[in-house]
Amino acid sequence: MVDSELLAILVCPETKAPVQLADDEVLGRVNRAVEAGQLTTRSGEVVQERLEAGLLREDGKVLYPIRDDIPVMLIDESIPLEPLS
Repeated sequence: MVDSELLAILVCPETKAPVQLADDEVLGRVNRAVEAGQLTTRSGEVVQERLEAGLLREDGKVLYPIRDDIPVMLIDESIPLEPLS
């Protein structure tokens, strides 16, 4: 998992808002959408792999995936969550 010291300094690269680890409820919604082929990244690519973890922007609108224990803090790789509402 992401080191707590690293988590304390990470922010959304777009808004500079704090991020936190996504809880099981958020990850469940995300993974159901992935399985249904209904989730895309900010760049429009369909997300094809389930997420084990992610960083949720403070406003709850964007998720940054964590892959192999490494946060992917790229705007184009972020996952907008508003379509899941």
